[in-house]
Amino acid sequence: MELIALSLGLPASRFSSFFEDPTRSVRLNHYPPCPAPHLALGVGRHKDVGALTILAQDDVGGLEVKRKSDGEWVRIKPTSDAYIINVGDILQVWSNDVYESVEHRVTVNSEKERFSIPFFFSPPHCTMVKPLGELTNEQNPAKYRAYNLGKFLATRRQSNFKKLDVENIQISHFKVQELANELDGALSINKK
Repeated sequence: MELIALSLGLPASRFSSFFEDPTRSVRLNHYPPCPAPHLALGVGRHKDVGALTILAQDDVGGLEVKRKSDGEWVRIKPTSDAYIINVGDILQVWSNDVYESVEHRVTVNSEKERFSIPFFFSPPHCTMVKPLGELTNEQNPAKYRAYNLGKFLATRRQSNFKKLDVENIQISHFKVQELANELDGALSINKK
């Protein structure tokens, strides 16, 4: 987090206050071999909602990221004795889109089982997430409205288990432009 702060032109300790009592979790993932891997996903496409995810994985591979330029899925080759660091949604908002949370998924292997261990690192659930004031100004206004992390996570988790006719809540719903579009729609409805 100190290196990320420095890369944004901020003091190394800028994020320290957000992590005095962090939310941390570890998941142990096992993906058994699948004779028809094209018919199954280990984990569907998603973006990580936290600040950072640190991923340890074996040499089987299966992690894919969505390339922004053309929407193609690109397989990430495992590197032994290395970790993958995923920027999460919170860093995207704090950095006002300087950093971007990357959409990714996991595919299964037809012959080998796969193991991975993601470590999720986030501020406490009481945190109000919004672009950092030092990274916004008149020329670069805040691109997100503030949201409470705990309420966001509770809403998202609750909706993960329901079949909805709408998209699960995402940070894109807090984009300032989204708000402007919603207001325009509401104003046009009120005019009728």
